[in-house]
Formats: sequence, structure tokens, C-alpha cells
Amino acid sequence: MYGVITAGARVNGEFARRIGTPVKALALVGGRTLLAASIDAARRAGVTHLAVVGGNGVREACAQSVDAVIEESESGAVNLQRALHAWNGAEPLLYMTSDLPFIGAAVLREFIDAVPRDALGLPLTACADFERRFPGAPPFGVEIGGERVVNGGVFWIPAGAAPALEKLAIQFFGARKSLTRMALLLGPALCLQFALRRLTIAALEKQARRRLGIPAVAVRGASPDLAYDIDTLDEYLYAEKRA
Repeated sequence: MYGVITAGARVNGEFARRIGTPVKALALVGGRTLLAASIDAARRAGVTHLAVVGGNGVREACAQSVDAVIEESESGAVNLQRALHAWNGAEPLLYMTSDLPFIGAAVLREFIDAVPRDALGLPLTACADFERRFPGAPPFGVEIGGERVVNGGVFWIPAGAAPALEKLAIQFFGARKSLTRMALLLGPALCLQFALRRLTIAALEKQARRRLGIPAVAVRGASPDLAYDIDTLDEYLYAEKRA
């Protein structure tokens, strides 16, 4: 199995001072770095060819435990491109972020086994399950079609799908800080549904298939451990206490 982990995200201010580095993937939680947690889960879940996208600090931290370290760019969109093309594209690709402090091999394998081999897959966790697993955590999740869900930080990308996925993924990366811009990328019909708060997960799956030419599946009931990621200092402090 082929896999790639992106590890280029930076933090600053009090967050960087607290973890002792501007590289988020190198933050320690429970005695190991976030990056090490992702690598360990990937390996034990069956990834035999593993690449990481990152800079010099990341290279020093993981060169002995992965098969390739791909030099990062200052552009997050370029790093996304490099991750999608980490391997030859002829095999399915497990794409992972490096900010999942509670990720484990068993829950990762459970997600992998639930995705059809020819489909783009994303894990979804019900907010109720997430809140039971992480009581008192900073707020996570979004409401879509009357459902409150949290998406996971791993993706299954079927063989040959990277070129089709690349353009759309980069567009969404550029729009990620604006719900309005993200909605506009869905097309007029889904944009209207979004505005009226009628957009459903099934509609998103259908539109993704139309845009990409491949099936797209939201894997419901995925473990909350795949959904707790760290973007803020508060999220880091919570994870540090529960580790």
C-alpha cells in the first residue's frame, strides 16, 4: 500500500513557543511527535511505501522511518500537488495529515477497509460520537443537511485519480478560509442548496463524482480518533492533557 503524509504546516506566536518549534508536525503529544504518530499508524495499518512532504526539520525527524521525504514548498497548494504525485499514481494512495494526535493503526485500517477500492474516500464522524470521545474539547464539526459531523484527516485516493483530483483540491485549498468561496466551487445548484441550508452529504458525493469522474464516498461512523486534528493552541493543549 502507498501512502503520503503532509507535514509542512507552520504555527507561530504562543503556539510555537509552547511546542518549541514552528513546525506543527514536530509538536510532542504523549511523548512522541504528531508526525511520528501518523507514521506509526500508517506503517502498522499496512502502508509499505510511505512518503512525507516537509522541510529540513521534518527530514531529520523521519528520514529513517519513511521511504521518501519530498521537499516542501512555501505554498500549501504546491505541497498538496507534491503529495498527490508522491508515487507513480498507478496504485491507490492513502493521504494523511500530520496533526492527528490520537490516530491509531486499528481505526485507520477500519477506514481503509470500508472504502471501495475505486472510490475517493473521506471518513466522517457524528458530532455526538466525537463529543463522547472528547468531552470538553474545543468545538469541532459542521452541520450539513441536518447532520452535525466532523470530517477526518485521512483520504483514500483511488489509482489514477490524482490528476483529476489535483485541480479541484487546489481550488478548495485556496478557498478553504471562506465558506462562501468554497460553496461557489460546488456549482450553482449546490451553492443554492448551501445558501438555503439544504445541502446534504449525498449531494456532495454526487457532485464530486460528476466533477472528478470517479465515485466519492463519505465513510460514516468513522472513529473520532481520525477526526481530532490540531489547528490551534487550545486544541493542542486539550490533546496534551488527554494523551
